[in-house]
Amino acid sequence: MAGYKRKKVYSGIGGQAVIEGVMMRNGEKYAVSVRRSDGKIETETQNHKQLLAGSPILKIPFIRGMFVFADSLIIGSRSINYSADVLDKEEAKDSGTSGSSGSGDKIFSAVVMVIAFAISIGLFILLPTYLASIFEKSVRNESLISIIEGAIRIVVLILYMTVIGFMKDMRTIYRYHGAEHKCINCIERGRTLTIENVKRSSRFHRRCGTSFMYISVFISIIIFFFIRTDNIAMRMLIRLLLVPVVLGISYEILSLAGKTESLPVLILTAPGMWFQRLTTREPDEKMIEVAITSVNAVFDWKKYLADNFGFDIDENGEVVGTVPGWGDEPEEYYEDEEYDDYYDESSAEDAGTDGVVSEDDDRITYDENGDREDDYEDDGIVDPEEFFGDESDDD
Repeated sequence: MAGYKRKKVYSGIGGQAVIEGVMMRNGEKYAVSVRRSDGKIETETQNHKQLLAGSPILKIPFIRGMFVFADSLIIGSRSINYSADVLDKEEAKDSGTSGSSGSGDKIFSAVVMVIAFAISIGLFILLPTYLASIFEKSVRNESLISIIEGAIRIVVLILYMTVIGFMKDMRTIYRYHGAEHKCINCIERGRTLTIENVKRSSRFHRRCGTSFMYISVFISIIIFFFIRTDNIAMRMLIRLLLVPVVLGISYEILSLAGKTESLPVLILTAPGMWFQRLTTREPDEKMIEVAITSVNAVFDWKKYLADNFGFDIDENGEVVGTVPGWGDEPEEYYEDEEYDDYYDESSAEDAGTDGVVSEDDDRITYDENGDREDDYEDDGIVDPEEFFGDESDDD
């Protein structure tokens, strides 16, 4: 493609999958969109004041991470509770019952959040420490014991992600998780937010909760390796006290991963991208529609594309030119003739998926940025990156 090159630009939006839907957050505003049983999408938009908002504590690196994590748990819990409430009301309407009470749900949701956090601590912090202590009678080397503990911690994380992936409801949530990532990648790569463009985007993203879990486990292995004690009870207590430190460091790394593509950051976060193969699935168009609805409720992506990529977009979401101050015409990336060459009916029939190959196709590979490297020339199947150009190049 001539002239105009697009690069990845940090948008600041994030989100998570909920029950039959997607939550998207932009600053202090977040929206939860849920697909109801009648096929309609119900969306709730809320403002959330961040914990310690305006406090200088939130500007201190490694300290702010714990509060941001707690803030994310609160919004995540509210979002899941809302999605469950929407479906509960639908079910109650069909059965003629009254449904659940709002205040009771909030209390229950808070209790569930605390229990879930406690289980996570027990599963990923305390259990590996205990299991590693069993080897102390036969292994006298403390460094080796620490390595065994770290290995157990990684195995537990992989088993956890794999096992819950077999649950039917979780598989659906994983597909919405993929839709959430694909929407953010679509925007940050400079594409208009349409179902077709979202389908072509990667379902992997560096600022993901899965990556945060991996980074936290990795950081904990390093920190715990250098802090040792023979007493198992004291060892567990120290692990618990160091949880805020682990979360603080992990947050800074994840935040950095969303804003830079330096080699050390790419290497450190690469395994987190691999783990997302376990926690994301390819969504269908209806799931993508839900995710787009949630994005539209909190984020002006048209202004974002104009400010960061120079696109002049009309009210229908179509690129019609460039904004003043930008040189080359970006419409070159959207020429109908070129589009037809790659996405004709024969290609769609070969792919079997409306011209879009499943992300789970063995022929698809990804670079360290989570971008596709696939080459379908021999298969007669479209290579999406050929149409959109080399996204990884900076100006």
